[in-house]
Amino acid sequence: MDLDIRRAVLHNLSGNNKQQLQDTVVDAIQDGQEKMLPGLGVIFEVLWNKSDNTFRDQMLTRLEQGI
Repeated sequence: MDLDIRRAVLHNLSGNNKQQLQDTVVDAIQDGQEKMLPGLGVIFEVLWNKSDNTFRDQMLTRLEQGI
């Protein structure tokens, strides 16, 4: 079985508004299950790809501080 996780996640999130996206992220983090990590990775990939270098640097600084 060929499973395209990226496409499935993007399809499931397509059309969601800000509140729905926030709920998805918060639920995935609070749930704490490892099965949610690929979806969060896809969300992070979208965020990264849509960000300019200044915002990317801010994200990396926060990641560095948090890890």
